[in-house]
Amino acid sequence: MPLTVLLVDDEPLVRAGLRAVLSAQPDIEVVGEAADGAAVIPLVRQLRPDVVAMDVRMPLLDGIEATRAVLRSVSEPPKILVITTFENDEYVYGALRAGADGFLLKRSRPAEIVNAVRLVAEGDSLLFPAAVRRLAAEYGNTSAREAMDRAALTEREADVLRLMTRGLSNSEIADHLVVGTETVKSHVSAVLAKLGARDRTQAVIAAYESGFVSPG
Repeated sequence: MPLTVLLVDDEPLVRAGLRAVLSAQPDIEVVGEAADGAAVIPLVRQLRPDVVAMDVRMPLLDGIEATRAVLRSVSEPPKILVITTFENDEYVYGALRAGADGFLLKRSRPAEIVNAVRLVAEGDSLLFPAAVRRLAAEYGNTSAREAMDRAALTEREADVLRLMTRGLSNSEIADHLVVGTETVKSHVSAVLAKLGARDRTQAVIAAYESGFVSPG
């Protein structure tokens, strides 16, 4: 079965470019398009895409609110890949905090676009650029630090979280720690559960906001 993608952007040329790049891949199918976040929920329910590639700045409903709406309203929601012009855009960070799974610049090369969609769909790696890490650190607060303390991660879970913040996949973490991939998956699941994080993106946001790791 091909990986299915819904494109959401108010610029027709952007949608056309993304469609051309993604449709050229034998394992990816663009199943629909929308010009605003307000159209996302009915299309997601109708088309059941694996990934929604969504702009953050749109006239009626922006990507932040659209992300929240999808995660709140759709059972088994798709992965959400945020698309934007500027990597230090606070809208991007807002969308990631709302539950988006990854990040893509509109100026990315075709191979990077394809790779981003695949990475987000697989869910065991991370698209979290340096500029967004700095934003996360700037949003640090006492409640985030207290939540990290309450999580009481074991030493190995802490090691896994640090490697997650570097964007490593489960297999890369396994190689780094010289353990099996299944062991890493168990540690990742434990980290997410203890932090109350929906996915590894939310866990990494918690790591930066709490000061558990610092951008560098």
